[in-house]
Amino acid sequence: MVCGSTQGIGLAIAKELAVCGANCILMARDEEALKKAVQGLDRNNQQKHEYLVADFSDPDKVQEVINNFIQTTIVHVLVNNSGGPKFGPLIEEEGQKFVDAFKQHVVCNQLLAKAVVPGMKSSGYGRIINIISTSVRIPIINLGVSNTIRAAVASWSKSLANEIGGSGITVNNILPGFTSTNRLKALLESTAAKRGVEIEQVAKEMKERIPLKRFGEPAETAAVAAFLASPAASYVNGVSIPVDGGGTGTI
Repeated sequence: MVCGSTQGIGLAIAKELAVCGANCILMARDEEALKKAVQGLDRNNQQKHEYLVADFSDPDKVQEVINNFIQTTIVHVLVNNSGGPKFGPLIEEEGQKFVDAFKQHVVCNQLLAKAVVPGMKSSGYGRIINIISTSVRIPIINLGVSNTIRAAVASWSKSLANEIGGSGITVNNILPGFTSTNRLKALLESTAAKRGVEIEQVAKEMKERIPLKRFGEPAETAAVAAFLASPAASYVNGVSIPVDGGGTGTI
């Protein structure tokens, strides 16, 4: 099950898992985009791909959808992925934005994990993979709400990894750096407008801060997700792995 999987990193992960032979369940809010995404997944191993419609701004709906689904299907791999809060100075944000972001990320992750873990336990195989951000290590300028909530997700994930690891279920985080997605495009546009410069200048400056001197591709994050979902990662648990070209300034 891959959440937020109609575009960007989520869609790339679904495509990679399908190529690896997985039956994929995509979850997002846009049904037409979900239909298109499912049609584009690999089926060379006779996989059965499907989708579930749920808006992560509505945790009750997410819970209803997942609870109905698990009545007939065991989810072995859960990829928690959802678009982050909008950009802006932290001091200007209203309290409700924190509440909304907490629901979208922490609460929905919890609801999904709580629903699928019993099936993982019964089948003897489980992987929970959370797509977060390098802001877990170093906060990103102009993303105060996102920085705050991403850190909460990382703490939730580590707590869960400690709690259920004895059941053979691993819980890990991927921390994408600047990756070529619509969200990065919006960040570039926002930063350029705020500074009164061209987008190309902002992009060049950002790339210069990355040791590999380029932005990442969604498929590069997807490759790490596929590893964590596989038996090869059976002893990797409770960690946060940056996929950032070396851009995060910590060990």
